Amino acid sequence: MRCPYCGKEQNKVVDTRESDETIRRRRECLVCGRRFTTYERIAQSGLMVIKQDGRREAFDRQKLLNGVVKACAKRPVPMESIEALVDEIELELHALARPEVDSQRIGQMVMQRLRVLDDVAYVRFASVYRRFADLDSLSTEIQRLKEKKQREAEEQLQVKMAI
Repeated sequence: MRCPYCGKEQNKVVDTRESDETIRRRRECLVCGRRFTTYERIAQSGLMVIKQDGRREAFDRQKLLNGVVKACAKRPVPMESIEALVDEIELELHALARPEVDSQRIGQMVMQRLRVLDDVAYVRFASVYRRFADLDSLSTEIQRLKEKKQREAEEQLQVKMAI
C-alpha cells in the first residue's frame, strides 16, 4: 500500500475496524509520518447490467454511488447514509445470484431507498431515471409522493393511537 502523500510503501496499520462487507484500516506512513485510511472490500463475481437499449456493461459500484451522491447534492444527507444505501443495493444484487440484472431493477431499488432517505433526492433521481417528458409528469410524481407520505403518516398515527 503506497502512501498517498509521499508515495512510499513503508507503512504500518494503526487501527482495523470491520463492518459487514468492508474492512477499514487506519495506516501510518513510516517515511513521512502522515496517516491515511484504506478500505478493503471482498471482490464479488462479475455482475452485468442490462441497459435500456440492450447493451450490457459490468456493474460499477462507483457509478451507482456517483448517481446517488448527485441526487443528494446540497441536501442534509450524510455520506455514511449514502454509502449504506449503495452497500445495501450491492448486497441485494449479489444475493440475487444472477449473472445479469436490468438497469430498471437497480433504478427501482435506488428510488425505493431514496424515498425513505430524502424526498428531494428522490425527486431528483426519479426525474433523471424516469426521464419525465414535461412538468405535468414531474408534478404528478411529486403529488404521488405527497399522497404516499400522507398515508404513511396517517397509518403511523393510527398505530400510536391503538397502543
